[in-house]
Amino acid sequence: MALEHAILVSLLEKPGSGYELARRFERSIGYFWTATHQQIYRVLKRMESDGWVDVHEVPQQGKPDKKEYSVAELGRAALSEWLHEPIELESVRHDLAVKIRGAAFDDPAALIREVERHRQTHTDRLAKYLAGERRDFTGPDAPPAPTAGQELQHVVLRGGIAYERMMLAWLDDVLATLHRLRPER
Repeated sequence: MALEHAILVSLLEKPGSGYELARRFERSIGYFWTATHQQIYRVLKRMESDGWVDVHEVPQQGKPDKKEYSVAELGRAALSEWLHEPIELESVRHDLAVKIRGAAFDDPAALIREVERHRQTHTDRLAKYLAGERRDFTGPDAPPAPTAGQELQHVVLRGGIAYERMMLAWLDDVLATLHRLRPER
């Protein structure tokens, strides 16, 4: 996937400024596709010149006018074309897994702190995902009849929740193994 496709999806969900788009990447879509503010602005400029997005100026009091982006027909067509193309399975590059295998040639217990750090990161991310799910999909303020877009957002979020739970189970297994292999003191 190219950043352009992630931007098109986000803008179809809700038009907005480059700043607003960057904030959305930090909060939601960025968990699955990351981009810096600079990358987003650079790609938006290219998408504008290619006719994929429309831009209109929004006047602001005491500030420069804001550019608000929305998806143009060419952008919708590009997204539709991409949605119908097959994608390759993702190759996993996992530094921690290589370190764990490499620990056989050193002290496996030396990795315990690093694995615990990763476990905490995944615990924190799972908590964010679950809080977002309660806020947007399952809590008292959730829409009673979600739109197709909301249902698809929720299924992606559920995938993230399942992934984090799987990672935590695996990291617990790794920690148990490292503790078992710890040399007697």
